[in-house]
Amino acid sequence: MTESSSQPAPLPLQGVVVADFSRILAGPLCTMVLADLGADVIKIERPGTGDDTRTWGPPFVGDDAAYFLSINRNKRSVALDLALPDDARTARDIADRSDVLVENFRSDVMDRLGLDHDSVAATNPRLIYCSMPAFAHPESRNRPGYDLMMQALSGFMSITGEPGGAPVKIGVAILDVVAGLYAAVGILAALHERAETGSGRRIEVGLFEASVAGLVNQAANYLIGGTVPTPSGNAHPNIVPYQAFPAKDGQLVLAAANDKLFGAACRSIGRADLADERRYATNATRVEHREELIAEMSGTFRTATVEHWVAVLSDAGVPAAPIRSLDQVFESPEGRAVLVEAVDPRRGSFPLVKSPVSFGGDGTVHTPPRLDEHGEEIRAWIRSTPPRGVD
Repeated sequence: MTESSSQPAPLPLQGVVVADFSRILAGPLCTMVLADLGADVIKIERPGTGDDTRTWGPPFVGDDAAYFLSINRNKRSVALDLALPDDARTARDIADRSDVLVENFRSDVMDRLGLDHDSVAATNPRLIYCSMPAFAHPESRNRPGYDLMMQALSGFMSITGEPGGAPVKIGVAILDVVAGLYAAVGILAALHERAETGSGRRIEVGLFEASVAGLVNQAANYLIGGTVPTPSGNAHPNIVPYQAFPAKDGQLVLAAANDKLFGAACRSIGRADLADERRYATNATRVEHREELIAEMSGTFRTATVEHWVAVLSDAGVPAAPIRSLDQVFESPEGRAVLVEAVDPRRGSFPLVKSPVSFGGDGTVHTPPRLDEHGEEIRAWIRSTPPRGVD
């Protein structure tokens, strides 16, 4: 395994072994979070093809798509055909020696392979077993699940886009990300509990359930207010002004999330009259009179450049920012600071976004593994390591 920086200080999950039977995005993101925290993640993949996302390109680095590289750093890979008895036995050996198992197959797959929770927990009772089905509901749990489906089924697409326009998916598979983060939180809680009790636990995070939980205020707006939300473009359903505005040469966003910020924003752009207007005195009245207020502010913002307004608002302590493209993001000082150079003797060097969780220092980043890169290494580890159920 190649490293891109100096030897790190020990990380919190050092010594924790994770058997990663997941693929695509939600599961691999969960296990990457654990790997970034120091866990030894063993990624079990299909021989020949590996994780589906290895082929989801272009762009590619070597044989692997950028998509795969974005969510599989700091892991080891072993290729196993789980339909073959010897490979299934190796998979079980990995599970028996692991602290955590993560899987996102349809519910009957792990049962057929003898890798279901009850079977593995019988020999490894300290195991944290995390399943990530498409649906936790028993009537739907055998259905497949992809982020696009969940954006449609959970209602996210119905509230995304311009008013009166067609439903629009979010530009990243964000619901997979949400589910992966929920699963990582659950696993960390279970590891903490195990340190106290000595016992493992079964965890389940449904992709649909995590998606609906991600609706947060929009779900509450409907459940409590009774109104079905619709797309509102870049505007916020509960805060005004909290949206994008057109300037002379582009667009900026303004987040005046309370009355004090609203007043400061109005004064900084030369519209103190708006701050003094009774219709706009509180957020509730600004929501009520949204159209009139936004029209007034938009007319003002169109008179100068994005750079001018962002500077004016920022000097007044009001949150504002230009809307950047990705090249602009990674050309900025803060954007460059989130990058790490992955160095691989076969693939060459390529940049990755590093973990946002920092424990001091840059740490070590292991490049995402080539398919079966660590197969022999992992088999040797099995031979030299007793199962967790053996004292």
